[in-house]
Amino acid sequence: MPLEPRLTDRVEAGGRPPLLVWRLPAPLRAISSAPLGGGLGMRQWVINATVPMSYRRDDPDRHLVDLAADLGLAGPGIGLLTGVDVTEVVAREDDGVRVWATVGLGAPIWAADDPGREPPPSDDKGRVGTVNIVAFVPAPLTDAAMVNAVATVTEAKAQALRELGLPATGTATDAVAILCPPGQPAEPYGGPRSRWGAPLARAARSAVRDGGAVPCVPWSVRQGIGR
Repeated sequence: MPLEPRLTDRVEAGGRPPLLVWRLPAPLRAISSAPLGGGLGMRQWVINATVPMSYRRDDPDRHLVDLAADLGLAGPGIGLLTGVDVTEVVAREDDGVRVWATVGLGAPIWAADDPGREPPPSDDKGRVGTVNIVAFVPAPLTDAAMVNAVATVTEAKAQALRELGLPATGTATDAVAILCPPGQPAEPYGGPRSRWGAPLARAARSAVRDGGAVPCVPWSVRQGIGR
């Protein structure tokens, strides 16, 4: 099943910010933490859209619905947002599993931290801190295996950050979407030593590590648009 995203753009925020669009040839089962189309269900498309660092909308789901309509996308889908220039997406494949990551590590955090710790000072360079991961597993997974697959991707991301020398497990705005075909029999496991969890972990680790090894300059900073 071909799932290569298409790169396009739109007129917005005083420029033409890019976005990646996956138009699925058939509906897929999905699990996601995205602001649009999160949770479990059948999905027909995925968007990963660049926004300026000045982005302050409190209705990102509505924004993504509008973007989908402008693109002619119908039915339920998944929408993600990032300050990363999505033209720099990193794609990796391992044993039929596909992973695409847009990696911004300008605001790394530990998942569990001292609640009394002061937040880091704002960065006047507008460094972006969001890791968005879209993954496709070419076999049906049970609901439990899909939840397990999200944990596997997250563990692989944390491993990549460790290898990059960052004292962090991610950023505060990371999001993930995992898709698989419907059908039976469904694989019951998605952990890092399972049939499909193992290649998923390897592909996610490679995508995040390689994407994070390159300095990330936000799209809006490159364009000279307000952060």
